[in-house]
Amino acid sequence: MRKPETPAANETARAVAAIWRIESVKVVAHVARITRDLGLAEDCAQDALVAALEHWPELGIPERPGAWLMTAAKRRALDHLRHRTLAAAQHERLGHEADLQQQIAAREFGEMLDARLDDAIGDEILALVFTACHPLLAPEARAALTLKVVGGLSTHEIARAYLKPEPTIAQRIVRAKRALAAAHVPFEVPCGRELAPRLASVLEVLYLMFNEGYAASAGPEWMRPALCEEALRLARALAARLPGESEVHGLQALMELQASRLAARADARGDPILLADQDRGRWDRLLIRRGLAALDRAHSSGAAPGSYALQAAIAACHARAADFAGTDWPRIAALYDALLQVSPSPVVALNHAVAVGMAYGPAAALELVNALRAAPELVGYHLLPAVRGDLLEKMGEGRAARAEFERAADLAGNARERALLQARARKCHATDASAAPVVSPGR
Repeated sequence: MRKPETPAANETARAVAAIWRIESVKVVAHVARITRDLGLAEDCAQDALVAALEHWPELGIPERPGAWLMTAAKRRALDHLRHRTLAAAQHERLGHEADLQQQIAAREFGEMLDARLDDAIGDEILALVFTACHPLLAPEARAALTLKVVGGLSTHEIARAYLKPEPTIAQRIVRAKRALAAAHVPFEVPCGRELAPRLASVLEVLYLMFNEGYAASAGPEWMRPALCEEALRLARALAARLPGESEVHGLQALMELQASRLAARADARGDPILLADQDRGRWDRLLIRRGLAALDRAHSSGAAPGSYALQAAIAACHARAADFAGTDWPRIAALYDALLQVSPSPVVALNHAVAVGMAYGPAAALELVNALRAAPELVGYHLLPAVRGDLLEKMGEGRAARAEFERAADLAGNARERALLQARARKCHATDASAAPVVSPGR
């Protein structure tokens, strides 16, 4: 008969969930190094979580809960490996792990693991990222797998973020794990000639993870700061591991500078605060200093600025401005123009248009934005009508601006952003000038 839940048991379950969010990626990374199988590592980690939920309500939360989970997952992995038909090399590795297990078996379950394991955790997590971002996987599979095993998002959360059915995302993740296992992808941070193609994929997915935390694509919350923090932590570790890679420092700089604004990007209710209205006194000066230092390291390499370094330079312009009015918009427009040469895309072109509008007026920007309306990549992209609405509003075209904000709100997946766009639509007042459209829809 199932025991009735008590307030103490519920409190323990909440504590387990909080600890799991912090420790799960470390557990999966370490067990994956042992098993060389990401799917099996996740299974073993989940078994450890189940064991914690069973034992901790009665025994209490261990002094070192992360070590307890790590030990439980390792034991489950070792049990699994013992029942496999192993090659000689696998037997050797199993023997090593069994020796380690015997060393800790005499201790109380859950005490501190060997210090050498703690020292290796950073490298193991980086190896986990490189494995999840392997180029043999399609880009959408890399992103989903990384958000699952490194970012800690549930399949439901990932599906909601990308407006995809949950079974589709689940199958994508399962197939990605199978593909990695079938290809015997090494669980390591690559080096030499193998690094460059793998590194580009890792940087791409880390920035995707950061952006999903910075401005959630769907769901009730405007931001997910914990996701930003995890992506930034990994970027810092990568920069320490690869000090000669300019774009790694560029990505770290970009994340540091963007993360410095997190506290100012939402009000007490969680509603968005636009850049122009943010209290810059709430920007984190330490993160800004770290970001500018990372940007200097990117530039000091002597390599031509890449995509992340250029975006970081744009973020630095905002960070250096005392207020919104003092922003160097011509400089930002020029940096976006350079970014278009390095990494052309309709989204970058849209951001370039925004900067042009701030530097040289809304009419110049509207012409650029209208040229993007036919871009297939921007079909359904809510920020395209949002930008048009902002430009039309500045030009006194209230009725047309309101229609654009309403269209943007209909396309927005994030509830907070949708509410902001709806509010902007309500504030737009029709004027006599708006009776005639500024531009023809086909331009």
